[in-house]
Amino acid sequence: MVGTDRLTKQDIADYASDGVCVLRGAFAGDWLEALRTGVEKNLAEPGPWAGEHGDGQGKFFDDYCNWERIAEYRAFVHESPAAAIAAAVMQSPTAQFFHEHVLVKEPGTIKRTPWHQDAPYYCVDGGQTVSFWIPLDPVPLDVCPEFLAGSHLWQKLYYPRRFTNDTDYDYDGGGFETIPDIDNEREKYDIRSWALAPGDAILFHFRTVHGAPANPGQGRRRGFAPRWLGEDARFVARPGKTSPPYPGIGLKTGERMREDWFPVLWPRPGGD
Repeated sequence: MVGTDRLTKQDIADYASDGVCVLRGAFAGDWLEALRTGVEKNLAEPGPWAGEHGDGQGKFFDDYCNWERIAEYRAFVHESPAAAIAAAVMQSPTAQFFHEHVLVKEPGTIKRTPWHQDAPYYCVDGGQTVSFWIPLDPVPLDVCPEFLAGSHLWQKLYYPRRFTNDTDYDYDGGGFETIPDIDNEREKYDIRSWALAPGDAILFHFRTVHGAPANPGQGRRRGFAPRWLGEDARFVARPGKTSPPYPGIGLKTGERMREDWFPVLWPRPGGD
């Protein structure tokens, strides 16, 4: 299957130690065209949790949890190699789908994505988690998302940050810290980023610290980010509103994520 044959033992080892790796040519042209079609549908008809963060210059759009209503997203989640890749890189016997996130920075967008971890936004955590960031356009090095290698092992949780104004969420308790001023001390960190072609994929852990530059140039930067849970992932009640919020989820801390909302897609249902 295209995708899993690109994932090597070294990629899996790098993911375990660094919390991030890049997989070249993970997704073929048909999947890219389908996702591009899906993203344009998403832009034309945003979901209830869509946001724009362009600061008046350019357009930084993000949206999530539309995979059930946008056919191209739904097909990718169920039929692409993503679930198999996720299980392999997490070293988990299963891959459970959490949600997809779409991030579009149009040409001339000066807003950067603040440094953050994904896990504190979420109502789930665990050692076996992975997000993909799949570019649908060529991504030069200077506009690629950046990742702090090894930060998933720091045993720290940083306050989630609002993309609109880069301020901390109003979480009360839970041992969260304000994220360091990474941009003013870049020499202290092992910062990873890559020039990417459409169909490449960056794989990163929910606890890996990352951010992304502005997109002041002439090219679009459309990214599709499906997120996956492994066998040890469990629900966590956060001290404030999560993103996605998932109202009415009905779970307690330590319980497995409900499969009617978050389907287990590896091994393939039905064994095919």
